Amino acid sequence: MKHVFVICAYKESPYLEECINSLIRQTKKSNIIIVTSTPNPYIHNMANKYEIDYYVNEGQGGITQDWNFGYKCALEKYHSEYITIAHQDDFYETNYLSTVLKEAEKASHPLIIFGDYYEIRNGCKVYKNRLLKIKRLMLLPLRIKILQKSKWVRRRILSLGSPICCPSVTFTTHNLPDVIFENHYRACEDWEAWEKISKLNGEFIYISRPVMGHRIHEDSETTAAIGDNKRTKEEYEMFCKFWPKMFARLLLKQYSKGQQSNQLNVDKLKKK
Repeated sequence: MKHVFVICAYKESPYLEECINSLIRQTKKSNIIIVTSTPNPYIHNMANKYEIDYYVNEGQGGITQDWNFGYKCALEKYHSEYITIAHQDDFYETNYLSTVLKEAEKASHPLIIFGDYYEIRNGCKVYKNRLLKIKRLMLLPLRIKILQKSKWVRRRILSLGSPICCPSVTFTTHNLPDVIFENHYRACEDWEAWEKISKLNGEFIYISRPVMGHRIHEDSETTAAIGDNKRTKEEYEMFCKFWPKMFARLLLKQYSKGQQSNQLNVDKLKKK
């Protein structure tokens, strides 16, 4: 199978079934699997209901551990050329996979293929807010095909923050290491992965139109990490990978303001 969607399920998300249905309805069909380190009847019943292969991570649990476990399952059991790690709370537009594969097949050596996205807040699709505008501005250079191959360009982008939406990313397995994520971060694990991958030869393929919806809610891991200040510490460490410590602190002050966008106040957000 050329592509596998890996749904990483945790506890009993009320959005899991919506995520599953968005993957089933893709215009380009793919295998779908569910992996979890918190097995329970709810997840098991969802897998049975939709006849989805279900794998339990019996090793160490956690975000990166589950992501790596799911990636390994897709790679070893399905020999997948492309893998998308789908977050259980998110929603994928019906043309997500067809668009991703079309762009990947036009590239010479794709590393990751990712797209623009909208946020889902209190059931509303939000296409424009301050954070989304900043991320789109940061990714503007990658709209130019020739720059997608440039290590210098993508590292300069990542030196200012992480504008890549993790659940929108599809990995080209034969161009990447078998282990994508490190296990020591809780909020910046994806940024760290992009930084590592950015050093490799190949292309960061950016689809500049929204192809999926990323849900923002108070029970998400990102929101929890903000609440206990874990994210700020990790962001500082990431900036230090690119900049001297003094400049990293200055960047952190500005970047941390973006954490406010993970709150659920939608009064000033433009909805569509």
